[in-house]
Amino acid sequence: MSFFDKIFGGKNNNPERKSFWKNIESEEDLNKAIESSYQHRIAIFKHSTRCFISKTVLNNFEKEIDNLDEKMDLYYLDLLEHRPISNKISEDLGIRHESPQLIIIEDGKVINSASHEDISISHIK
Repeated sequence: MSFFDKIFGGKNNNPERKSFWKNIESEEDLNKAIESSYQHRIAIFKHSTRCFISKTVLNNFEKEIDNLDEKMDLYYLDLLEHRPISNKISEDLGIRHESPQLIIIEDGKVINSASHEDISISHIK
C-alpha cells in the first residue's frame, strides 16, 4: 500500500467496520430496517467509501457510538455499491441525499438527520 493510499483510503473499498452495523444491501434490507423503526429508533449511516471526509466522519462516529446506552439498530449503507437504495431512501422518506449522512428514523419517519461534520451521537439521543 502506498503512502497516499494509507492517508486517503486507497483502493480498499471495504474497510473493516465495527460489528454493531447492520448492512443495507437491498431494498428488502431497507424495508426491514424501516419496519424495525416501529419497535425502536434506528439510524442509517450513508457512507461513500472513496471520500476522505466520509471516512473520517464514520471513524469519529464509531468512536462515539461505543458510549451509546440506548437500544438502537445501526444500519450502514455503502453509497458506491448501492446508490439505487440511497435514492430510494431519499424518495420514500422525503430527505435530500447527502454524503456522509446520518438519518434517524422512528415509526417509519425521519425524525432527525445530519451530514458531514455535523454527524454525532447527539443526533441519536
